[in-house]
Amino acid sequence: MAATKREKRIQLLALVWLLALGALALVGPYGMLSWSEKSAVLEMREAQITQLESEAGVLANKVRLLDPDNVDPDLASELVRHNLNVAHRDEYVVQLDEKP
Repeated sequence: MAATKREKRIQLLALVWLLALGALALVGPYGMLSWSEKSAVLEMREAQITQLESEAGVLANKVRLLDPDNVDPDLASELVRHNLNVAHRDEYVVQLDEKP
């Protein structure tokens, strides 16, 4: 049985479609070649998450220490001195350069 021109065109179209799908699976945005880029981005995001979680822990501790019913006297004194620029008469103030 000889394949007609119409059947050959359909087979050719199917072959082109399969080759396009294979190319996308290899080099597409979710293809095998983009895995290394995706894994590098994932590692960077995980490092950011770790840093943000540690910052959230520090902030949660400050919130706990500033509880209106039981304020930590040391933290309250530190905040008043820093925000209002207040010091006792017998204290010396030494200003240090802030690190960038």
